[in-house]
Amino acid sequence: MGDEEKRNRAITARRQHLKSVMLQIAATELEKEEGRREAEKQNYLAEHCPPLHIPGSMSEVQELCKQLHAKIDAAEEEKYDMEVRVQKSSKELEDMNQKLFDLRGKFKRPPLRRVRMSADAMLKALLGSKHKVCMDLRANLKQVKKEDTEKERDLRDVGDWRKNIEEKSGMEGRKKMFESES
Repeated sequence: MGDEEKRNRAITARRQHLKSVMLQIAATELEKEEGRREAEKQNYLAEHCPPLHIPGSMSEVQELCKQLHAKIDAAEEEKYDMEVRVQKSSKELEDMNQKLFDLRGKFKRPPLRRVRMSADAMLKALLGSKHKVCMDLRANLKQVKKEDTEKERDLRDVGDWRKNIEEKSGMEGRKKMFESES
């Protein structure tokens, strides 16, 4: 156990050392990247935004304002054009996605709302006012006459069960039963 513990500690120490070295390297790389970005930003600003020289006379200031307004207008036009392009490309992307779903056979199901409509009104909406369709389902059914079954006849013939019991009760009923059997 002693050797194995020492080995595990050595492995853990090595891992921690490697992690710290990797973090130091990553920190230096991040600093370099940040410096590079700052330099790119300064270069871009130097190209596109020359330093501002404020003139002394009023006419020169007015001329400078006109130039700045022209640059602002150009930038706004470019911004608008970019927005239109983005909207157009996003619309094309949506259309392409819809076509892709159609080709695959997977349709995006829209959220459905509950509509209270009778079957007649729904068929009229679907087929138009030219077709008059009646959805009265009971209208097309056949009329069926009820036939008397044997059980129903027996029940009708027997009548009220209380009468039969009263007739069979007592000595008179037993005489009748005896006479009817013979």
